[in-house]
Amino acid sequence: MKKEECFYLGKIVRKYSFKGELLAKLDTDEPDQYVDMDSVFIDFGPSLVPYFIESSQLHKSTLLRVKFEDIDTEEDADDMIGAGLYLPLDLLPELSGDQFYFHEVVGFTAVDKAFGEIGTITYVNDSNTQAIFEIDRDGSQVLIPMVDDFIKKVDRENKQMHFELPEGLIDLYI
Repeated sequence: MKKEECFYLGKIVRKYSFKGELLAKLDTDEPDQYVDMDSVFIDFGPSLVPYFIESSQLHKSTLLRVKFEDIDTEEDADDMIGAGLYLPLDLLPELSGDQFYFHEVVGFTAVDKAFGEIGTITYVNDSNTQAIFEIDRDGSQVLIPMVDDFIKKVDRENKQMHFELPEGLIDLYI
């Protein structure tokens, strides 16, 4: 399985017990949807490796306590700390209306109500407290904060995201 065919679910953050159990921080608003998984792909360098899950449960509501098959000691578990967890894209629940996944809108054309076509969404940067759309406009980068009031419509059919941005925001970049 290739990373391009998967979505990032979370990251193994630490050991839980001496029996090889681990805690994973899931990158989701609904971690309970991922408690009953049979398997997951783990990122080890250039490839994703499938691991089968013996048991899992939520720990303090945001972490997933997981026991993988054949990971039975603290030493085995140490090798997995920091590894990313992935699942195939077809396991994502389908969203409707103006809800969207970040990876889904990459490649969409950004259109502002007053300005018109801004450019192509190249990335959604969510590494800060405020997620930001990174948009390529003829080689220049335009950054738009992901604010619900700015997003007016997600048009999947035409691969467009429609915005109503504050006056002058786009002018900062062009």
